[in-house]
Amino acid sequence: MDPLELVRLPPLMARTSGRPEIVIGVIDGRVAPDHPAFAARAVRELGPATDTGRCRRTDVCCAHGTAVAGILVADGGVAPRCTLLSRPLFADRPADGGPATCLSGVRTGELARALTEIVDAGAHVVNLSMAQPAPSGIRDHALEEALDHAAARGVILVVAAGNQGRLGSSVLTDHPWVVPVTAYDRAGHPMPQSNLGRSVGRNGVGAPGDRVPGPVTDGRPLVLSGTSAAAPFVTGTVALLRSAFPRATPAAVRYALTHGPGRRGSVTPPLLDAWSAYTALHDGGCMRGTRPQRPCL
Repeated sequence: MDPLELVRLPPLMARTSGRPEIVIGVIDGRVAPDHPAFAARAVRELGPATDTGRCRRTDVCCAHGTAVAGILVADGGVAPRCTLLSRPLFADRPADGGPATCLSGVRTGELARALTEIVDAGAHVVNLSMAQPAPSGIRDHALEEALDHAAARGVILVVAAGNQGRLGSSVLTDHPWVVPVTAYDRAGHPMPQSNLGRSVGRNGVGAPGDRVPGPVTDGRPLVLSGTSAAAPFVTGTVALLRSAFPRATPAAVRYALTHGPGRRGSVTPPLLDAWSAYTALHDGGCMRGTRPQRPCL
């Protein structure tokens, strides 16, 4: 099945393609600034650039960031009229000469700074398609404060659950405001490599993660699989809902997103249902001029 159809995005995308004032934050590898997929798109970069020019296929961090951004705002993406704000965190050629940092996991102090910066720069929703930091049993005060800061500002955080096939949670996926995302295949079945856990099952959703094409690089599309590919579908849905219902609170949008798909299992979240989230907000009065009913309050 087509990935968009799998999570019932087409009817929502027919209502809105997003609004430029809705800012999607992406913390990832650099988004190639001159890629044709982003021609005439509102794509901005926050902070110092780690690489220059267009991604090469061998530049894994830049290609990954560009692919995630493409699922979100490129032509044919989920929310092409929204503004994308890239905050590069990973580098293909680190200053210390080591391996590409997108292959070596998250440095939580750097992630905390990046998250605070992108929230303060005006993001409404932030996509984190990255390896998980330390397990939830290990305290990371800086990252916890950054997550709390995003929650206080009403910035919805969408986080890939990870692809190690583990049972458990991380500092990111354990936070109550975060929406963890697992990967589903094209038949609508959970993919076995997705990390699962109580907080993932309770607060998260699943999304397409099976051979998702990104923008063409060096003549071929970069195809992503796993939770990194799944997270942008959820992030894009949040951006469309924020565009369609500007009066809805972030908490209402998050509630509609996570409570629309149906009953929850113990550790595996249900598949995203974008249209159910839209109808929940619509029926809650978010489009009317009168005082809205719940969940719009």
